Amino acid sequence: MNEFYKGKKVFITGHTGFKGTWLSRILLNYGAEITGYALEPPMPLNLFDMSGNSKHMKSIIGDIRDKELLDKEFKKANPEIVIHLAAQPIVRESYKNPCATYEINVMGIVNLLECVRQSESVGSVLNVTTDKVYENCEWPWGYRENDLLGGSDPYSNSKACSEFVTSSYIKSFLNLKDIAVSTARAGNVIGGGDFAVDRIIPDCVRAALASKSIIIRNPLSVRPYQHVLEPLYAYLLILKEQYKDKKFAGYYNVGPDDKDCILTGELVQIFCKKWEEITKNKLIYKIENQDGPHEANYLKLDCSKIKTTLGWKPNWNVEMAVEKTVQWTDDYMNKRNISMIMDEQINEFLNGGSYV
Repeated sequence: MNEFYKGKKVFITGHTGFKGTWLSRILLNYGAEITGYALEPPMPLNLFDMSGNSKHMKSIIGDIRDKELLDKEFKKANPEIVIHLAAQPIVRESYKNPCATYEINVMGIVNLLECVRQSESVGSVLNVTTDKVYENCEWPWGYRENDLLGGSDPYSNSKACSEFVTSSYIKSFLNLKDIAVSTARAGNVIGGGDFAVDRIIPDCVRAALASKSIIIRNPLSVRPYQHVLEPLYAYLLILKEQYKDKKFAGYYNVGPDDKDCILTGELVQIFCKKWEEITKNKLIYKIENQDGPHEANYLKLDCSKIKTTLGWKPNWNVEMAVEKTVQWTDDYMNKRNISMIMDEQINEFLNGGSYV
């Protein structure tokens, strides 16, 4: 993978976000020429500013809904590889601001694919969606790529719409230009430097840093938790393989093995255990039934396709994912260099698996 991305021109939307920052860091290590397009990172705590990535890549601050600016910067970048991460990603926020959620998540991908359609340089595109694009039937087995798309809340539904938009552009325009396009439906990611609201591990980190109890909202919800590096390497693998051979373009689930699809309550217990082991400080948690919008209780992915087609497999189980998150946070509290911490975890992840 290192040799493939070295010198490649890569355009990333959402590069200032949690996943975008880690992805940019990987690509910088590979020697890619990166242009990022995203909103300002949230303040005061954000991984992008901590990482120092902006010193080594072109960082454009812009709204994915601003078609004119996006088109201008896309043409300047003249990319070969395009990765779409920009999104409004929070379910509860989508209930508060449904119009903005649809504008960002649906028209955002329309605007980007319009840039791709008019490009002569692009060879490989990935639209990153979510495991929540499926019509959730609360069944105990994993969803496959050919299962019905839907989603009841505005976030999930808007990302399903993003899938439909992508499919339409492939069939109507991009196949004719011989551009390989895929979508990746990833499970819940965790990792160091995630300070987002309404996510369980960032909530745990905030509670720990403030020496407060962790509040669990939905302890019996089952989710496919994985370290952030897992899907990011899957994305890069998809982009590489379909660039070399368009037959690999398609729709891919990216998630952990079944044993790592666990209850939210179990995840918090693991976090508390790892926090005490690493920091020597004890944490407690409590369950509070909070009135709020509906969220699915049971969600798993069947990732057989990407495993059999591309040979991808997870490297770290959920305990290791939590341990690395806690270790990152402990290093952050002890004021270690953030870019160095990230590079160390990336290298450790690479050395523990089959990625090259």
